[in-house]
Amino acid sequence: MINVHNLKVVVIGGGTGSFVVLSGLKKYINHITALVSMADDGGSTGVLRDELGVLPPGDVRQCLVALSESPNMRELLNYRFDEGSLSGHSFGNIFLTALEKMTGSFADAIKMASEILDINGHCVIPSTLDKVTLVVNDGEKDIRHEREVRVATFANQYPHVWLEPESKPNQEALDAIAKADLVVIAPGGLYESLGATLVLPDFGRVLKQSSAKKVYICNLMNQERHTANFSVTDYADELERLAGAKFLDDVVYNNNMPSEGLLKRYALKGEHPVIIDNMPGRHYRLHGTDLLSHTIWHNKSTSDPLADQRALIRHDADKLARYVLAMCA
Repeated sequence: MINVHNLKVVVIGGGTGSFVVLSGLKKYINHITALVSMADDGGSTGVLRDELGVLPPGDVRQCLVALSESPNMRELLNYRFDEGSLSGHSFGNIFLTALEKMTGSFADAIKMASEILDINGHCVIPSTLDKVTLVVNDGEKDIRHEREVRVATFANQYPHVWLEPESKPNQEALDAIAKADLVVIAPGGLYESLGATLVLPDFGRVLKQSSAKKVYICNLMNQERHTANFSVTDYADELERLAGAKFLDDVVYNNNMPSEGLLKRYALKGEHPVIIDNMPGRHYRLHGTDLLSHTIWHNKSTSDPLADQRALIRHDADKLARYVLAMCA
């Protein structure tokens, strides 16, 4: 019998998806490493990148908040100023930026923040330490910057994704994958937070070669601009195309539909549930289960006008964690 508490777990993603996965796993796992995309350049993060030349703190902050055991510290890091010259900035973003300026290293800034937050046994690692810009070509045009990709309507699906300038992966991130027992790909922006990490050189190779169990948690809803009419296997296959390697062992998806009322609210923005399929010939296993949260979420910590609506339907952190860990037991 495997002691799941001692599994070395790596979570790849960013934003809300990683936050939910980390929040659930930390109750059961002693050693979690969160690998975070460094392409975010929207909102408060984008302003700090542009004005101070720092690496993006936003997704790192969310991972630190998820792993912290202190409710007061979580609330402090997420506190967002709503007036004056700091309006729109979260305290956590400014805190991480100050630590990077003080230490001269974003990696050291994260480690220092982790010590201050007393995140025992867990760590957050940038996928790259280079200052990068996400670029997506949809077959007709290049779309630069993660903030622009997020709101762009693709002319064609299955776009080409890369980073500029040509970047190298953070070796510490690759080492974490190589040493892991379980790698979880969090739900999230397929061509933003996930794509911006998976297209880094060597990520796909190391994922494929790692002896860890590699599990992808599929998104709940399709995004009209990028993934309209996507099925579960479409998401999984796209992840592997972006990484340039067939690395997945298992794909977990939700099979419990949200209420009609919530679905109608999403449909107004062209967003519909991911299509459940069971395409033959895949090398990974498909697992359908109830992963839906019955808590109505409202996101008050962002200036994104769509974020509050998207936060209405979420994965249940505890259901997700228990299901994935049961697969490893």
